[in-house]
Formats: sequence, structure tokens, C-alpha cells
Amino acid sequence: MRCLNKTSISADYYRSLSIVLQDADFAFPKQELNNDQKKDLENIDKGCRIVLDELQRILDKYSELDSENGSVGKRIKRVWKRLKWEPEDIKELRSRIGTNIGLLNAFNGRLTRDNVVKLVQHQEDQGRRTVLDWITPIDYAPQQNDFIARRQEGTGRWLLDSVKFQTWLETNKQTLFCLGIPGAGKTILTSIVIEELTTRFSNDPTIGIAYIYCNFRRRDEQKIDDLLANLLKQLAECQPSQLGCVKDLYDQHKTKRTRPSLEEILRTLQFVAAMYSRVFIIIDALDECQVSDSCRTRFLTEIFAFQAKCGANIFATSRSIPEIITKFNDSTSIEIRARDEDVRKYLDSHISQSESTILKAHREEIKTKITKAVGGMYVPFYIASIDH
Repeated sequence: MRCLNKTSISADYYRSLSIVLQDADFAFPKQELNNDQKKDLENIDKGCRIVLDELQRILDKYSELDSENGSVGKRIKRVWKRLKWEPEDIKELRSRIGTNIGLLNAFNGRLTRDNVVKLVQHQEDQGRRTVLDWITPIDYAPQQNDFIARRQEGTGRWLLDSVKFQTWLETNKQTLFCLGIPGAGKTILTSIVIEELTTRFSNDPTIGIAYIYCNFRRRDEQKIDDLLANLLKQLAECQPSQLGCVKDLYDQHKTKRTRPSLEEILRTLQFVAAMYSRVFIIIDALDECQVSDSCRTRFLTEIFAFQAKCGANIFATSRSIPEIITKFNDSTSIEIRARDEDVRKYLDSHISQSESTILKAHREEIKTKITKAVGGMYVPFYIASIDH
């Protein structure tokens, strides 16, 4: 935008427009404007340019009439005098200048209010993040993203389309227990189930989804308090309006630098879960859950108690371990093993990406032999077991 010099149609109008334009020239380049804001500013800018060009034309017209006599200052005074005595030339222009001043001030006001709202929102987001990370800093989302990235497109449909899974999905207070040998692809299938749920219910804030990937390498951070706190964190994170009870828990402990008890975590978890119409809990690799201090047994006991009170649906995977199987005697179960159609899809994709003409020439033979050889194992695990 351009600013006028010190001659104008009216000293007050000029000063007002000049100040507003200078403020805009300083402030707006530093702002990140959205498309609507940019369009509004461009329209105002265009209007200012038109009115300033018109003003310059009038000033040039009268300046030419007095260009022969006197100093520059005297000529400007005479131009201004003529403009004052000929209001029909400037009445509309003065109104247009006032309009543009108003538009610029209004735009700047809206921008300021928007910035204040953004600042408040940022502070609130930071406050929520502080509370949630205090509950537990552990985040399973990176693992979910990594696992689902390894999925071969189209695989896992046998599970998602099965009658047992669909019944579990559509009926409240159901448990689906999936057993599988080591390397059967239980974790990849778990990630597929999580993606299916988050995609299906992405636009429904009344559906709560929380998941845990048990890992014996992380057993020090997967004690019963940690596991239940993580479920609380995920459900509270997806229901910001109900974060108050979690904030209360935070306020009770932060000054004393203490941690909430298991009873406090469970009570708050039940309160948050009650805000949802349905809750899905997904737990992968229960066999890798810590067994010391009866952690796994206590965890499953609390999870089933939570289900009884809140009507949650539970999806869990494990290797075949008698003490775990006993806990799921009354649950629907599915055997997890690499299905032939998934193995063939995986192999077909990787052969297609290979530069080897030999592999491509014997594509079907290779797929058939490996599919028979894997024995229910997920192909990458099968290959890794051969390498070792």
C-alpha cells in the first residue's frame, strides 16, 4: 500500500488515512492471513489506491492552475483554498476516503481480535497438553503410525469383514480375543483394527477409542498404573470439554509433587468414559505385559471391571498362554494367522517393485511356494526367521 505526502483533501482526513495506512503497512506483512483475510485486504487496498489516484488527479489539476506564481507552499495553500471553495469536486472523494479509513480500521480490529483468540487458544492448548503429559508422557500414536505404514494395502480384510468382528463392532460390552503364534502378524492386525475404528468414527466425538501396545522391552513404563493412566489420557484428550476432572486431579497433586493413586486413576477414567456413548479399548500383545507384582492379572481384572461399569468393547491379542486364555474364557475368540490371500498380496506387491526380471517371470510359482511355506506366519517375520 502507498501513503500520501503531506498535502491532502483535508488535513484531518489525510492524517487519519495516512496513520491507518502506515500502521497497516507495518503490521499486515507480519501477520499470517488466511485466504478470506487476504481477499478482504486486497479489496480494501484496491479501494484505497483508486481514491488516492483520484485525489492525486485533482491535486495535479489545481496545481497546474497555480504553477506560474509564488513558492510551492503558497501554491499548495491556493490549491487547498480552491478545493475548500469548490466542494462539489471533493465531497464524494472525502466520503470515499472516510469509508476506506473505516474499512481499514475495521479490518485491523478483526485481525487483532482473531490474534487474541488464537493466543488464548494456544495458551489453553498448552495448558491441556501440560495436564495430559502429567498423567503420562507415553504416547502410542507413533507406534500406531509405524505399524500401519507396514501394512500391505488390502490386507486384513478377512478379519474386518468377519462375522465375529462385525458383531463385536456393532454390539456394546463385547470382548474379541485374538490368539496367534509368534510372527503371525497380530500387531499389524491390531493397527488395522485401530485404523478402521478411528476412520469409521472420525466424525463422531461421542465414540472414545484408546489403545495400548504392550512390549516387554518397555515393561518398566508399563506397570498397571501406567497402562490405565494412558487409557485415561487418550480418552480425556479426545474429549476436551471433559478435561476438568483430570485438571482437578492435576491440581490436587502438582503442588505436592505426588502421583495419583490407582483408585484415583480408575475413578477419573470411569468418569471420562461415561461422557462417551461408546468406548473401544484395544490391547496388543498381552503376553508381553509385565507379570511381576501380578501386573498383568491386576490389569485384566481392572479392565474387565471397567467394561462391566462402562459397557466398553475390548479387543485384545496374545500368544497362547494358559493364564491369559483363562481370563477370556467367556469371550469371542479368533485365531490370528497369515491368510493366504494376504501373503499373496504382500508378495505380489514386492515382486512388482523389484527390478529382477527372474522374480517377475516366476511370480506365480514364487507366491504359491512361499504361501505354503510360511505356515501362518506374517511374511516379514518368516523371512527374518530364515535369516537368523
